[in-house]
Amino acid sequence: MAKFCHYLSLEDTDYCFPHLLANQNLNQNLGLVTADAEGCLQLCLVEVANGLRNPVAMVHANDGTHRFFIAEQVGLVWTYLPDRSRLEKPFLNISEAVLTSPWEGDERGFLGIVFHPKFKFNGKVYVYYSIEVRYEERIRISEFRISPADMNTLDHGSERVILEIEEPASNHNGGELLFGDDGYLYIFTGDGGMAGDPFGTFGNAQNKSTLLGKVLRIDVNNNDRGPLYRIPPDNPFLNDPKARPEIYAYGVRNMWRCSFDRGEPHTKEGKGRLFCGDVGQNKYEEIDIVEKGKNYGWRAREGFSCYDKKLCANSSMDDVLPIYAYPHQMGKSVTGGYVYRGCESPNLNGLYIFGDFMSGRLMSLKEDRATGEWQYSEICMGTGQTCMFPGLINNYYQYIISFAEDEAGELYFMSTGVPSATAPHGVVYKVVDTSRYEMFLLQSLSVVPWSNHCGSAFLPQSSESTLPGDNEFVRYGTCWCYVAWEICSRKLKEDFMGGLSFLNKVSLDSCPEGSFSRCLSSVPLHPL
Repeated sequence: MAKFCHYLSLEDTDYCFPHLLANQNLNQNLGLVTADAEGCLQLCLVEVANGLRNPVAMVHANDGTHRFFIAEQVGLVWTYLPDRSRLEKPFLNISEAVLTSPWEGDERGFLGIVFHPKFKFNGKVYVYYSIEVRYEERIRISEFRISPADMNTLDHGSERVILEIEEPASNHNGGELLFGDDGYLYIFTGDGGMAGDPFGTFGNAQNKSTLLGKVLRIDVNNNDRGPLYRIPPDNPFLNDPKARPEIYAYGVRNMWRCSFDRGEPHTKEGKGRLFCGDVGQNKYEEIDIVEKGKNYGWRAREGFSCYDKKLCANSSMDDVLPIYAYPHQMGKSVTGGYVYRGCESPNLNGLYIFGDFMSGRLMSLKEDRATGEWQYSEICMGTGQTCMFPGLINNYYQYIISFAEDEAGELYFMSTGVPSATAPHGVVYKVVDTSRYEMFLLQSLSVVPWSNHCGSAFLPQSSESTLPGDNEFVRYGTCWCYVAWEICSRKLKEDFMGGLSFLNKVSLDSCPEGSFSRCLSSVPLHPL
């Protein structure tokens, strides 16, 4: 990054990421997230991809390429390049093996994908999907390796089945896969389905001898020889003869979408917290912070309410209450999200943003550090001029399937207009807070002249595709892009200096379709 700043003749290296985040002066005039009269936070969206068949997951490889991979419920995973173009050949196609159907609401299918933290070196990817084996429905967690001939394709012949679990019913299949900072693989299973967890005396979720209704943690590192996975030595039930050693936490109904908090960008406060949305039965949906060895209450509780009164009265339950629960008047199927820790919308930092599949409601929680309680705010789409900037929209399809982060920590969600695994109506949206754009429009340009930060040298108008240095910079017309930040050339700079009329001057052809707002997002990094 120092080479990049030197190339631009930037005397102020705080302009460059990540030093920007630590500079109090550059972050004190960020504007405020707009809220309506009822306190609903107004955000905007950018459409990133469309025409997808129930996009259930979007992940990145964390390998510096800034590619992202979108999985469809039918069993295909597609590679998207940083310019949002999709490669013609799928990254993975196991649609012939995946068990699903065109029925609206079918929960079976390809449900999860995660890249090994050392993917750049070992090329390993893990997937979670439904399968039928000898007329028996199962969930399967498999390992694949990258093709030695094509970095954008998995070797389909490399599949190794890490774990299979019998599913007694066709719903509540779980589906999340995550790697923690500890390097272990976390697997989130459902309670086995039907309604009310009717299996056995207390249900599957409270039964530690089964893997259903659990958060599992296993070690898949160094598994090329010997067992396909090992048990982490600090797993909480390792020495309990009545419990499966893979169990990390229990008492969950059907956790749909979980995420680890990256932590506050500068202090790293909150890093490693595990957030999950757990889908409810008749009354409540809940958000949990999952911790080792804890019991999350199902089927004794649903949210804060008793579901099984006999179990609920059992003092030995010692279950952990959710950080938030909402009634079915607000929505009937929670979709867990992320704590926002990206760079482009710092006003959202620390907000846990999630949604509801059935109602299409977008929601957020913010922790009160003094009390430890979580405060709720609904998220609305911006109205009037809030989403006026080119490339932004203020509407989305109702059925919110999943949330995602890109490699830079920016937030996305996937939704569809037809909740069928075979309906090509799925769209991926990027979440955008436009308050920084508005601050650029409203503040005087004379407060901190642009030249104080840009120096005398601007990016050359050449056909080069990269700049010299340790990292790659991609040229889009008049924009050179690095991670989430874009630096614009002299022509665009002159148009911005035109003040409030710049929208009439800047040619939208200067950046590829949909990226003008990304280029614009670098402008309000300073209190202009």
